[in-house]
Amino acid sequence: RWVLSLQCKGSRNFMSALRRAVEVDFKDKDKHNSQGLYLLTTGISDQETHTISAYVAEVCRGFDLHLHVCLFSLMKDIDSNGVIPARYANPTETARAFKEIVQAANGRFHWFGEAGIFESDDIISIVSEMEKAKNYSQKCAFLVESLKERS
Repeated sequence: RWVLSLQCKGSRNFMSALRRAVEVDFKDKDKHNSQGLYLLTTGISDQETHTISAYVAEVCRGFDLHLHVCLFSLMKDIDSNGVIPARYANPTETARAFKEIVQAANGRFHWFGEAGIFESDDIISIVSEMEKAKNYSQKCAFLVESLKERS
């Protein structure tokens, strides 16, 4: 269930948008089936990462809420309107910051760009499951082969 869409027009004031979402739409948390927030962003927030992480950890714990981040890395540092963000970080630093925030929020992190997917918690999880299945399959094949040799 989609609850709300927030835009930080002309800035990346994530704290303001998050507070608005939590204080307005999640105060009656028992009425909501889904309690997840998705941040779609192209760059680092105007606020410091540790400040956001602390706030997110507190809010998510109180509401059993999960914050998921989809970071889209652009090739240029200025948005389409020519606005330079208040705070700058290169794509790797930005990804590191959002991974920290997501960990505090028990959410998932996805990072992609024009070249494709750079990192995705969902893909990492799927690959891990595939590796486990492959290992189990190999163990089963070894067991079957050893049983054949005994008989």
